[in-house]
Amino acid sequence: MSDRTIHVTQVRSAIGVKPKTRGTLRALGLGRIGQTNSLPDRPEIRGMIARVPHLITIDENEDS
Repeated sequence: MSDRTIHVTQVRSAIGVKPKTRGTLRALGLGRIGQTNSLPDRPEIRGMIARVPHLITIDENEDS
């Protein structure tokens, strides 16, 4: 069975965004522009990504 991984990269600053949005970025393991984190492709991660699509870019990979 193959595991899917999502690579998220923060591309915009969290300055001026609501604290809840900033907390979502922290939960994704991000905090600075250019920071990247690899996360498992699960519904709870997808939900967090859906809250901050304007601040991040997403790269989906399938690990063998």
